[in-house]
Amino acid sequence: MKSQLIGFLMNFWISSSIALYFHSAEREEKCIIEDVPSDTLVTGNYKVQRWDIHKQVFLESAPGLGMFVTVRTPSDEVILSKLYGPKATFSFTSYLSGEHIICLQSNSTRLVAFAGSKLRIHLDIRVGEHFLDETVIQAKDKVNEVNFRLEHLMEQIQHVSKEQNYEREREEKFRNISEQTNSNILWWAVAQTFILISIGIWQIKSLKDFFIAKKLV
Repeated sequence: MKSQLIGFLMNFWISSSIALYFHSAEREEKCIIEDVPSDTLVTGNYKVQRWDIHKQVFLESAPGLGMFVTVRTPSDEVILSKLYGPKATFSFTSYLSGEHIICLQSNSTRLVAFAGSKLRIHLDIRVGEHFLDETVIQAKDKVNEVNFRLEHLMEQIQHVSKEQNYEREREEKFRNISEQTNSNILWWAVAQTFILISIGIWQIKSLKDFFIAKKLV
């Protein structure tokens, strides 16, 4: 019963992920921005397809075609820079909270031999998700299987907690910026009012002095 309940919860567990595909030309670098909390595992899977100019379809990429994967932190530090094949999995662990830039670029020297260098890249980014190894689970008995799934579930809960803390930090930062902006607007309104009142007093005094000088009053 516990095993079924855990399995039910795991099936409906929500994790942060992005699945997309995009087209790329020779020597063209494509980047996406992923907002990641600190101390979080990020896993990416991609597959590259090559455009066949004769058949007018995308085919599985030819051997030898590779992709350079580069990951930069919010402080513009490179934490991953590696050449992978046409289909690969890469991963990194963030140590700073913020927007991480993930870039993919083909090894263009390999593309020169291809008729037409148009590529389609399928990319799947998962943040904070640890996959269960079903082969390991099947090799364990029921008690160990439950413990293993509970540990996995606890890891997911910790990830959600990190996400919530990160969102609270961002909300607090945004609130502080909003309060500072509102305060600046208030002081600017007070300054404008003071300037208008000063100009009005000066105009009244100048007009009064003019009337006195002309002996109109």
